[in-house]
Amino acid sequence: MTIEAFTAEQSYSPFHMVASGLAYCTWSVMYAWAENVKLDATDLTVDVSWTFADDPHRVDRYDVRFDWPSLPDKRLSAARRVAEMCTIHATFQHPPTIVIDGTSSREIVAEHAQADGVEPAAR
Repeated sequence: MTIEAFTAEQSYSPFHMVASGLAYCTWSVMYAWAENVKLDATDLTVDVSWTFADDPHRVDRYDVRFDWPSLPDKRLSAARRVAEMCTIHATFQHPPTIVIDGTSSREIVAEHAQADGVEPAAR
């Protein structure tokens, strides 16, 4: 897998990480399908771009585009269906519940002290 930026100064942000996951997942299922049906996928590339929306600020759209020069024309629609089988794609179609929790370092120290039978210091 190769990740390319437009310039050397461009950082690899969390948005790039998510898009990379989508691209690699898509490429992987397509490559596996190609091997199964005896197609050469060494020239298969997948590009992902995205746009933002506001209220709240978020990714609004992902555009996944594959280029597969050696793919026979009669297999193009099947390849598009296979690309949709990526688990990351399915996750975006059916978003998971996200649970956020946290502790502070003081809370962790108090929990460890109680587990050791020591009364935690007053806060």
